Amino acid sequence: MTSPRPRTLRAAALVAGAAAVGLVLAGCSATNPITTQAKYSASDGVRVTLGDVVGSNLLVLSAAEGDPGAMQGGLINDGSEDRLVTVAIGDDETIVTVGAKETVLLGVGRNPEDGFAEVTFPVLEAAPGSTVSVTLSTPQDGSISVEVPVLDGTLPEYATAVPSPTS
Repeated sequence: MTSPRPRTLRAAALVAGAAAVGLVLAGCSATNPITTQAKYSASDGVRVTLGDVVGSNLLVLSAAEGDPGAMQGGLINDGSEDRLVTVAIGDDETIVTVGAKETVLLGVGRNPEDGFAEVTFPVLEAAPGSTVSVTLSTPQDGSISVEVPVLDGTLPEYATAVPSPTS
């Protein structure tokens, strides 16, 4: 009878160890959700879903309480029909048409032909650093209200998008 050679035993141990490490690492993804698949707000705004319409990264820019406000973010229509989305703060509202399977970006001073819509509010009764209740509604899906952050032009990416009071 011959005994296994030490080299063969080491190779078998190495293969078994590699298989065990592979199983342990694969087990991590089985017990922990993959965070890149979770839908979340990746920036300063909030996310809201109303039927086929998703409001993504929604926030309002304003220089100060009582000044005009401008909505930023995007409206995404995952449905197969166009949607008329009403964006409202209090009694001030704007209707945005979002085509089927399209995205409309919200911003001030941008070209509608490039997929942008301007949603502004003449007087915003919320100070930068607080939140304001925004209601999104469609004829098909009803309405939903969400607390949206109010930011000012402190961050460079928003500095040119803050509306100024008109005289």
